[in-house]
Parts: sequence; C-alpha cells; structure tokens
Amino acid sequence: MNSDSPKPDRKAQIDTLLLKLPGASARKINGLDAYFVSDKMFACISGEGVALRLPAATVTELRFSKDNTVAFQPGGMTSSREWIQINRAEAAEYAKDLELFQASLDFVRTSRSR
Repeated sequence: MNSDSPKPDRKAQIDTLLLKLPGASARKINGLDAYFVSDKMFACISGEGVALRLPAATVTELRFSKDNTVAFQPGGMTSSREWIQINRAEAAEYAKDLELFQASLDFVRTSRSR
C-alpha cells in the first residue's frame, strides 16, 4: 500500500461524510480516492489527511488559523494555492470540518473549469 492509500475503514468513514453532500460523488483518480461535484474534484484523501479546494485567500487563512493543516502535496508535488490538506488522527473527526467541505463543494461547483 503506498502512502497515499487510505486505510479501508478510514475511507468508508470519509465516504459516509462527504457523499452526504448534495451532488457529491466519488471515484479514483491518479491513485487518489477523490470526491467530485459537477465532474470537478473538490476533495481527495491523501496520506493521513483530506485535501480540499477552496479560494486561495481561505486556504491562506486556514494555514495560519488551524494547526492541523498543511500544503497539499500529492505524490510530493506542490499543488495550486487553492488546495489545502487537513490532517486528523481519526476519520470521524472530519465531521468537525463539514462546513469547510460544503464550502469546497460550493466553490468548485461555481468555479470555471481550468
């Protein structure tokens, strides 16, 4: 199992949370378990965390205000300024971030494709 592969029970818990969001779907992309809205990725499981796409200003604010966030670097590669990763020891704790996941889904749904 590579470092980007989540534990099966962890993925199931995250699926339960994120797939409740209106319009969310899941599939694998480039080895990552990813979550989509309108065929655009808004979140994915990476290593010990979940990455999500938000406006760059929000990402910057979160990096300074939450100690459990890191830059999203899938496979060691730096991603865009619109991505951040939230690390939580227990998958059930991501329920605390539901508002951020909803904001990510809304942001991606209304953003223009690149």
